[in-house]
Amino acid sequence: MPNGSPLPWWKTAVAYQIYPRSFADTNGDGVGDLEGIRQHLDHLVWLGVDAVWISPFFRSPMKDYGYDISDYCDVDPLFGDLAAFDALLADAHERGLKVLIDWVPNHTSDQHVWFVDSKSDSTNARRNWYVWRDPAPDGGPPNNWVGSFMAGPAWTFDPSSGQYYLHCFLAEQPDLNWQEPAVVAAMHDTLRFWLDRGVDGFRMDVIHLIGKDPSLPDDDPALAALTHVPLNHRPETHTLLRDIRSLLDEYDGDRTSVGEVYLLDTSWVAEYYGQNDELHLCFNFLPLYTPFHATAWRRLVAQIEAELNPRGAWPTWVLSNHDNQRHRTRFGGSETRCRAAAFLLLGLRGTPFLYAGEELGLADAVIPDDRRLDPGNRDGCRAPIPWNDEPSHGWATADPWLPWPPDVASVNAVSQVADPDSLANLYRRLLRARRASAALQLGDLGLLELGAGVDRAVLAWNRIDPRTGDRRVVAVNFSDEKIEVPLHASPHLTGSFQIEVSSNGEQEGDGFSGVLNAESAVILRPH
Repeated sequence: MPNGSPLPWWKTAVAYQIYPRSFADTNGDGVGDLEGIRQHLDHLVWLGVDAVWISPFFRSPMKDYGYDISDYCDVDPLFGDLAAFDALLADAHERGLKVLIDWVPNHTSDQHVWFVDSKSDSTNARRNWYVWRDPAPDGGPPNNWVGSFMAGPAWTFDPSSGQYYLHCFLAEQPDLNWQEPAVVAAMHDTLRFWLDRGVDGFRMDVIHLIGKDPSLPDDDPALAALTHVPLNHRPETHTLLRDIRSLLDEYDGDRTSVGEVYLLDTSWVAEYYGQNDELHLCFNFLPLYTPFHATAWRRLVAQIEAELNPRGAWPTWVLSNHDNQRHRTRFGGSETRCRAAAFLLLGLRGTPFLYAGEELGLADAVIPDDRRLDPGNRDGCRAPIPWNDEPSHGWATADPWLPWPPDVASVNAVSQVADPDSLANLYRRLLRARRASAALQLGDLGLLELGAGVDRAVLAWNRIDPRTGDRRVVAVNFSDEKIEVPLHASPHLTGSFQIEVSSNGEQEGDGFSGVLNAESAVILRPH
């Protein structure tokens, strides 16, 4: 930002992701809805987050549970209607919460009128809105690209026209052709529709896929085990992103973009920030695959800092989402690890994204074979949020669309809010501390070297805001043993420190003794 300009809201914010099917049901059909989100906004205010990202709620046949959109500018009746969305947006804004919604630019549903027209006749005006190609000489697909979810060709043959259409995901999700100017204009209009209603920005689904090599060459056979999605890294995308950014910049209020750029190399991901003229933020997915181990996290943090800092790009941090196992499950079910991990999410440099239920310590649900629904086998992390310990857990039915997660008698919102020692209250204290500290929100980050023996067990870092001098130190003990942490072994640290937040809630406000309990974490401030 130019000198003297206010910081964009998204740089200091903490966002909270809601998967609407699983958040709260108010009409008894077993599926969460927009009214359910609206009725629980006060929980988010209590927690202390700044923004909410709502996964797709648009009209859809639900082959991919909302990521197959048949109308970008309407609400699926399963979730409510436009009036319900407007009421949710107004109530969120009244509470000071920003609202981001999902935008799915790479593909539509095969039931979208655009594809219905495109498929109806090879001379239709919308034929070129999707990617159609003649068969290969042997009659097979035009190239060797593999689609997600079905581990087969990313092409489906249309007998009526004798051509294949491209779909990087399900056959019911045909890819739009962003080389067609009419597609660009139509998709820009879908953004304007929601911007005009007042949304604060968009999470942009697999945004790196919209630019494709026009010649559609084969992928490297050595990568044949992968789908095409993480391989599509093309310069065409950047031109399209700059146009999207220009559109967002036409609106006041720092309307923002958060890109799902799912590529193999995070240095490639960094390119999608552009020169502050493409995406505002890109999701950092590496934490979703990083074990609970100090060395692995040290390597990860150093990598992100090295790849984003030189570009002036602002990182993001995420531990769980709707596409991956919840981190409690990944970390072996341990609540102590969940408590320590919260300091990673909220103490590193960048914008954190919490997944609904993360603050409660939810684990993945166990899904019987006869209840499995998702083509990508992601049902477990999408289990319904339990709001209380009653049989229906605060939903309008006791039989929701997926089974409940484990231990809902105690791992539910009402119980956790009432218990000052709960994980939810730890998140609340962390969020309060983050909001009160320029160092935690905006400060530079320096990893601390505390000696080889300690560094194998403990990750510690310094946060300092050069404008104000505000300083914090965060330390996480990944080991199952008590560790003495010699902070003053680092030349960057002098003086004494007191514990501002501890993962077990103990000794907050006391001086730091230099000892971290097993799988525990602290935020320290100069004493």
